[in-house]
Amino acid sequence: MRKILFYNKNYSSDFDNYSNCNINSNLIEGTQNFCHDISKNCNGFKSSYFENLFLLESKSFWFIGRNNLIINMLKKYRPNFKSFFEIGCGTGFVLSGVSVVFKTAKFFGSEIFIEGLNFASKRTPHAHFMQMDARTIPFKEEFEVIAAFDVLEHIEEDERVLNEISKALKPDGLLLITVPQHKWLWSHSDDYACHVRRYNKKDLHSKIERNGFKIIKSTSFVSLLLPMMLISRFLQKSKEYSKYNPNEELNLPKFLNKFLLMVMLIEIYIIKIGFDFPIGGSRLVVAKKELQKDKL
Repeated sequence: MRKILFYNKNYSSDFDNYSNCNINSNLIEGTQNFCHDISKNCNGFKSSYFENLFLLESKSFWFIGRNNLIINMLKKYRPNFKSFFEIGCGTGFVLSGVSVVFKTAKFFGSEIFIEGLNFASKRTPHAHFMQMDARTIPFKEEFEVIAAFDVLEHIEEDERVLNEISKALKPDGLLLITVPQHKWLWSHSDDYACHVRRYNKKDLHSKIERNGFKIIKSTSFVSLLLPMMLISRFLQKSKEYSKYNPNEELNLPKFLNKFLLMVMLIEIYIIKIGFDFPIGGSRLVVAKKELQKDKL
């Protein structure tokens, strides 16, 4: 079976289970490339925003809180995983946080935009990165955990992505995803971020289950802060889109950011002990690949 070589600067690693031997890759800026020029025609995200994210994520209550939630879910549902693949890894903020806690695992990240991978490789140099279209994942039963955090809402063919993830997961592998939810929260933030949709629980669960997964945890988060989020969204809608500043929600005064993080950490603790919030700005789903349905 053909071997594939991953490149991340001076690092290389061989993998035996390469699912599609007809897919060709090449090396671009030190990163293995599977989607060639498709990112040039991708409208799912503004690649120019990666620099802002790289500067602001590590200070933002939302990104810090989400990382805390992700780490807690991994500790609970798959604490001894050996391989973790994040689809749409952006600037590598999640990978950097998770890899600090789970030191013995191997970490991989993909992104359709090479601009994001340039930042991700700086932030998490020990991880292995590739440019890849999530709708065509070139692996078969390769990873123990696959994650997509705030990615599916950017992609029209979200079920195709879930199908591809199922193929790439090992038997009994774990899926972690987060998505924005509730259509009534749609705002300039969604337009700027190039979102295709905000999810509702029923639709999201149906899509996940149709593609060979059993849901083992599903909860809203950013729930205790939902009243403040509603006010923020209302104020956004009262302004013209041309006056929208995407940095306002991330670059908050220190005292306010610290307070919001404290509230999120309280909420995450409540989730950790077993409570599922019915509504909130986002939804987290943890699901396991079902062996009996793995016909993909």
